[in-house]
Amino acid sequence: MTDPTAHRTDAAASSAPASDAPASDAPVSSAPASDAAASTPAHSPWPALWALVIGFFMILVDTTIVSVANPAIKAALDPDTANLDNVVWVTSAYLLAYAVPLLITGRLGDRFGPKKVYLVGLAIFTIASLGCGLSSTLEMLIVFRAVQGLGAALMTPQTMAVITRTFPPANRGAAMGLWGATAGVATLVGPLAGGLIVDGLGWEWIFFVNIPVGIVGFVLAWILVPALPTHPHRFDLVGVFLSAASLFLIVFGLQEGERFDWAPWVWGMIAGGVVLLALFLWEQARTKSEPLVPLELFRDRNFSVANIGIATVGFAVTAMSLPMMFYYQLARGLTPTQSALLLIPMAVLSGVLAPIAGRVLDRVDARTLLVPGLFLAAVSLFWYAALMNPSSATWEFLLPSALMGIAQAGMWGPLATTATRNLAPRQAGAGAGIYNTTRTIGSVLGSASIAGFMQARLEANLPGLADAGVGEFGGGALPDAVVSGFSSAMAQSMLLPAAVLLVGVVAVLFMERPAHLPARR
Repeated sequence: MTDPTAHRTDAAASSAPASDAPASDAPVSSAPASDAAASTPAHSPWPALWALVIGFFMILVDTTIVSVANPAIKAALDPDTANLDNVVWVTSAYLLAYAVPLLITGRLGDRFGPKKVYLVGLAIFTIASLGCGLSSTLEMLIVFRAVQGLGAALMTPQTMAVITRTFPPANRGAAMGLWGATAGVATLVGPLAGGLIVDGLGWEWIFFVNIPVGIVGFVLAWILVPALPTHPHRFDLVGVFLSAASLFLIVFGLQEGERFDWAPWVWGMIAGGVVLLALFLWEQARTKSEPLVPLELFRDRNFSVANIGIATVGFAVTAMSLPMMFYYQLARGLTPTQSALLLIPMAVLSGVLAPIAGRVLDRVDARTLLVPGLFLAAVSLFWYAALMNPSSATWEFLLPSALMGIAQAGMWGPLATTATRNLAPRQAGAGAGIYNTTRTIGSVLGSASIAGFMQARLEANLPGLADAGVGEFGGGALPDAVVSGFSSAMAQSMLLPAAVLLVGVVAVLFMERPAHLPARR
């Protein structure tokens, strides 16, 4: 459920308009080529890439590994409540702290050097992992997860910036191949490793394992990654504050609204977030020197539509994992490892078919892949919802998993390529940075929305749950008396991401036919 292309496009986040590191999918400007030309004759860039792969792999694994551990974390740190939205903050805090800084951390790499910013991010991520593992309360874990998100936001744009600035254009495809393969392996390894670690050692160790990996990655990056030229940039701190405040207010209101019975002040927080978001867009329109979000990019219809599409995909893939894992482990009594094994068809088929879809994409209208891809993803979620009842056989869940893997091959790559295909080289950096931020914001909203929706469906299907003293969600299967109601609540929760994906299907229908394809007769 990880998007390899999203991390590929982070390269561009390191360049503002007229920047030095264009996205890998966009035409290559002269600046990165000169960087590459300057660095590659004396030293091969491959050792630096392998050093960066370690940090990249750790970020991706950590993103997927937590979803498997959520029930165990709830059992350990929040056992006395029936509120699932409490533990979802472990995911939401990470995504929120990851999303907002992406608008500026790429430019930090240009200003201070991608190697320095990457090492700072890796150190923060590794130290925060220690804090996560040592957390004795849910609140403490949430705080350290937010710090982890900040570290990941510092690292991600720098990794791709180093590739685009050290590999000459002729060799860049092979480097991207290794990058994409790393993402595919992480998608499979994350849930499986999470299941094995939680079953064998406990949830704390999904964070402790980052410490030796982070130390090795830091030493290798310090030795092998070259120091690249720096470039001055303007930092729009007002824009960063407005975007962060607006997202926090909206996410908090969505995620906690059900707990507070949607009191007027909750709606006030959401409305305040929307007002701040509008103020942010107004401020960006008035900013002439390196705005965080160059609004002129949205004049390209395909760029705008692709951003809508990736927001729905980010929402759906984050939202679907939460009710799915709670259902597997609590309603069916599966272990974290057994739960993760049910995701193998999704990861394998997506990894095998994605390169094929990429080759086909250059010869066909992107809608040829996107419409069936997004639609089949929605169908797979409806299928999951239909199976989430006590009478379904466990093996049946492999079928919608396989369908989701086929669907994902037609979503990630076509959306990323379409977003940047029509952008001028000087705009490619800003465009890809916006695209990846949009995807992450979709994930944040998906995490917040599914938390509130799951809680609402639980209270509708199991009224008086907390008063009945059955709020101990975690530590094995639920009592038989509540399994049916709990299963219905999780099944109904899956309908939310399915519906959002259908919005994405409608959106991509409005894409324009790529100019490089022959006109229809």
